[in-house]
Amino acid sequence: MPDFTITGQLADVWKKEIYPAEIKVENGKIAAILPLPATTSTLSLPFIMPGFTDSHVHIESSMLVPSEFARLAVVHGTVATVSDPHEIANVCGMEGVLFMIANGKQTPFKFNFGAPSCVPATTFETAGATLHTQDVADLLAMPEIKYLSEMMNFPGVLHKDTEVMDKIAAAHAAGKPVDGHAPGLRGEQARQYIAAGISTDHECFTAEEALDKLQYGMKILIREGSAAKNFNALVDLLHEHSDNMMFCSDDKHPDSLVEGHINQLCARAVAKGVSLFKVLQTACVNPVLHYKLDVGLLRVGDPADFIVVQNVTSFAVDQTYINGELVADKGVSKLSSHTVKPINQFNCTAINSAGLQAPFVNQETIPVIEALDGQLITNKGLYAPLAKDGYVISDTSRDILKIVVVNRYHKAPAAIAWVKNFGLQHGAIASSVAHDSHNIIAVGTDDDSLANAINLVIEQQGGISCTGIHGQELVIGLPVAGLMSQEDGYAVAEKYTAIDKLAKASGATLASPFMTLSFMALLVIPHLKLSDLGLFDGDSFSFVH
Repeated sequence: MPDFTITGQLADVWKKEIYPAEIKVENGKIAAILPLPATTSTLSLPFIMPGFTDSHVHIESSMLVPSEFARLAVVHGTVATVSDPHEIANVCGMEGVLFMIANGKQTPFKFNFGAPSCVPATTFETAGATLHTQDVADLLAMPEIKYLSEMMNFPGVLHKDTEVMDKIAAAHAAGKPVDGHAPGLRGEQARQYIAAGISTDHECFTAEEALDKLQYGMKILIREGSAAKNFNALVDLLHEHSDNMMFCSDDKHPDSLVEGHINQLCARAVAKGVSLFKVLQTACVNPVLHYKLDVGLLRVGDPADFIVVQNVTSFAVDQTYINGELVADKGVSKLSSHTVKPINQFNCTAINSAGLQAPFVNQETIPVIEALDGQLITNKGLYAPLAKDGYVISDTSRDILKIVVVNRYHKAPAAIAWVKNFGLQHGAIASSVAHDSHNIIAVGTDDDSLANAINLVIEQQGGISCTGIHGQELVIGLPVAGLMSQEDGYAVAEKYTAIDKLAKASGATLASPFMTLSFMALLVIPHLKLSDLGLFDGDSFSFVH
């Protein structure tokens, strides 16, 4: 790539100053930074700053393979991610992790993958693979693997489960950090969890919880994704704790990735009165230092990873450079698409609506999952069932809908429960993106619609579908592990916008109904969820009988 010189107002994250400078790039690295005279007019000069790093993201949730995720992300100034391949690992095991690494290497974007710590996530669901301690140790020995991914089994940490502790020890032996996942953990339990050698958490949904963990030395990630949105609850902590905080998306659907990424959080933080350099510390510096990433921070000798922005309020990105290569210019990605050979594990056949019936057994109340918009946690409710012809059915008047999970790995009866706050008045939505084991999950107003939506997903060997108002049907095929498309990222985003629109036209009231649906099987987040094996209480960590 050619050497070049660029001039602008340098946002120097080390001196915490902005000054006009000339930056020389040679062989993909910063060769020199030459401050310009103080008399230099800055009126027409853009701002130059380090590129952004998403400090915790599951690439699979974008429904795009890594090389396509990169094409969209660089437009917004993101140059790197700390990526947990936990989702594909639960479907395809070690082969899935290696697929993500190989595909990521097709682009200059800096993917930094972790070794998934919880595959399967729990013993209360059917997953497609298992990663044992030796598998995790083998991954941690690879230079592409930068850390042990989120330790979701926090009860196992607190009870010093042998396999859990061995995986943590393997990361420490490899000199690599351990990511946490401890929603709602406070006080002595939080202290014990952190003392096990776990250094981050992205699950805090109150400032009080975050402060509790910060005092014990944990780094807190402010998460703002397509489903979980914790920015407003945590952003004020940056005034005092920016040295120990980072930004992340965790899960981001393709339509919202087209709109923006970490740059949006920077703009919102500055608008909230957080100083620019505390924002850049959070968005750029802290992930690189914590995970020891090979990502440049605008120092002489660093890789030339930087962005050019119009101003330091909106963070609208004009140009993004990675290793001195221009990868995005004025809203247009310069990265190429690549041919993808899908891997998958999908072994179920079409179902019929009779298999989704729920017999009425004179119960006065039924347990109901209460979904919360913008949160991964759910509440537990008890409601009187609506019965017809000897079966409990969805009650659209009270927004109590049937939710089902169908095992995608082998033939088994569907698990059936009830959920509130999806709002659907017509049809059903279904998805093979269902954290963490990625069986097929669906919510609907009647059994025929549910069966049709599920069968659309099965026909595609994975995907998301909607059987909506006026008999309309839409499906997006996700043949890569039933999680990702191999198509152009912008085309996938357009299709997703259309299916999201149909779900909302059919009554869905959630901001991101498909993303929320995907978390209704996430057993490690309280309080009530549904796996392919039954309704699960996240507080007692046991099935509801």
